[in-house]
Amino acid sequence: MATRAKDACDLLDADHRAVKKMFKDYEELTQSRARSAAQKKLELARRICLELTVHAQIEEEIFYPALRSAIKDTDLLDEATVEHQSAKDLIAQLQEMSETDPMFDAKVKVLGEYVDHHVKEEKNEIFPKARSARKLDLMAMRDELEARKEELMGEHEAMA
Repeated sequence: MATRAKDACDLLDADHRAVKKMFKDYEELTQSRARSAAQKKLELARRICLELTVHAQIEEEIFYPALRSAIKDTDLLDEATVEHQSAKDLIAQLQEMSETDPMFDAKVKVLGEYVDHHVKEEKNEIFPKARSARKLDLMAMRDELEARKEELMGEHEAMA
């Protein structure tokens, strides 16, 4: 059986799975009593914020506009855009906070819940619409998403 070539939706879904694992790892660290757990949590929270920021940006710059022009019902894309903004607001709050702030873990947890909800909608509703849209070349879009993601990650690492 031939494996299906990875398209734009597969690339975005791989990001979703990676971030979901990071949230799970973060949750495990919140239960740890080890001294090193606090530093690991902070590093992981920063990584989650970076991954989500870049992921949202490539969706908003490339995936959503292409999909918006290829499908009739764009309500889901409007909702996804609002969900992105909610996540960005929480990310901005986390970036301003100290990891010792008593609300830090709660904000990471809520961010994870937002992302989980958003991912389910993309996977179950948006990706199927994208795959059935005849006007979209999801293979070419994957390459464009990948290139932009690498560029943005490089910019963020250069600033760090």
